[in-house]
Amino acid sequence: MTEGNFVDYVKVHLSSGNGGKGSTHLRREKYVAKGGPDGGDGGRGGHIILRGNKNLWTLLSFKFKRHFKAGHGEHGAKQRSTGADGEDIYLDVPLGTVVRDSETNEVLFEITEDGEEKIVVEGGLGGRGNWHFKTSTNQTPRYAQPGIPGQEKDVTLELKVLADVGLVGFPNAGKSTLLSAVTAAKPKIADYPFTTLKPNLGIVQYREFKSFVIADIPGIIEGAAEGKGLGHYFLRHIERNSSLLFMIPADAKDIVEEYEILLNELRKYNPELLDKERIVAISKSDLLDEELRSEMKEELDAYFKETDYLFISSVAQTGLQELKDRLWKQLND
Repeated sequence: MTEGNFVDYVKVHLSSGNGGKGSTHLRREKYVAKGGPDGGDGGRGGHIILRGNKNLWTLLSFKFKRHFKAGHGEHGAKQRSTGADGEDIYLDVPLGTVVRDSETNEVLFEITEDGEEKIVVEGGLGGRGNWHFKTSTNQTPRYAQPGIPGQEKDVTLELKVLADVGLVGFPNAGKSTLLSAVTAAKPKIADYPFTTLKPNLGIVQYREFKSFVIADIPGIIEGAAEGKGLGHYFLRHIERNSSLLFMIPADAKDIVEEYEILLNELRKYNPELLDKERIVAISKSDLLDEELRSEMKEELDAYFKETDYLFISSVAQTGLQELKDRLWKQLND
């Protein structure tokens, strides 16, 4: 999937159908004098319904069409015939889609299961026909209820990527290079920051035909939790990952400091993210000689006492199998 086809944030305008009006028909048949009211009820207006679809990975279907309108209910008829309900509109979305009211920013609901259906905008109710209003003192009511108008609503659809492992790191930490090395994904790779602007997904083939999904998420910068840089556009994707793989390049000025900044941004955005299992990968380790690696290992051993870490190089293809083994173990413990 190309970067331009990965759509994870759209605003759509939804309109439900109007309810049909009730009938004011009076029964008129040969040999039946003053048959009385027999006007039927109006039909319900169509709903706008979101439906979870496990085969979708993006909100691409909403890229070029963002206005949806359900059908109107038909009017009631004679012989107490109820009008047909308006046609419902079903919009399929990928699992992990969060639905917000665009005006208030309130979260309405989330779609997390395949086939799950949620009504976003309800259709208007049909009006009742005149036979409902017949009384002992009013045998021939000549009025009925009008249908209730449909509703209009602007909603925002946000996709939180569902993946087993999420890559977390600063721009140019080597996340996309790792993804291309361990999966068949072909993310854009270049030697400048913010090459990745949209999440990329890849399937890691493991031993004995097993596999897990890894997500390359756009790079974090300091202040991202306040919306700086790509801010919340990528932080929300981390919430859906089972495990986090922190990537820090071996040529960073201070590995521990970078790690602390990354942790702090996650903490400010959502403290629960720190409860996830995590592994730290020191990328671009092919730049280190044995002496420098030994010195760095002594320092990191003292700091990462409870956090698992390892040296890897996507270019030199070193440490990648060990990384897969540790991720698989962590995901299945």
